[in-house]
Amino acid sequence: MNEKTEELRDIFTDVTDGEATITESQEDTRGSLEKDDRSAEDRLENVIAQMRERYEFETPLSDDQLIALSKAFYDGESDDAIADDLGVDEETVFDARLSLHLVAEDDADEVDLVAIRDRDEDDATLAAEYDVSETQIRRYRRVAAAKDESRAANDRYRDEFDSILADADLTDRMATDVREDGLEDATEGMETNVDF
Repeated sequence: MNEKTEELRDIFTDVTDGEATITESQEDTRGSLEKDDRSAEDRLENVIAQMRERYEFETPLSDDQLIALSKAFYDGESDDAIADDLGVDEETVFDARLSLHLVAEDDADEVDLVAIRDRDEDDATLAAEYDVSETQIRRYRRVAAAKDESRAANDRYRDEFDSILADADLTDRMATDVREDGLEDATEGMETNVDF
């Protein structure tokens, strides 16, 4: 080593507190479909807390109940079934669900939400025009407002729920498929001539 190289080495060891190397050993880890180490419960609780803070929505449901509601929604349960599970009325579930931007495909499938959203007429006028009850018009307007609110946030929260709940279901299914495929490959071609 020449003099300059020794000086650089000394500077390096001084800066690194005398460590001979600054590289870390790599750890062999298995791949995962999960991007976040937190549990689904923790992630859902975080999303709900963010939404409560941002939108200041009112609901008699606790965070735990909202987590259960979101899981049940992604499991395809109806508002009525969710209400029974939570011990509340169906309207409370509907309002809380829309506050979380969890709009179902059939929430307003009989009416054009864009047309309702842009109309200034009262509920009675629209109900007569669409041949539905005023309660249904109020419901449709609430769905339209929830969709607008979600869209204004670039569907961020809905995407979060999708990521946590829909992807968790996908992960479970893929893990099951991998286990089944692995077992099938391992037993392929084996003779199973067994007498009992």
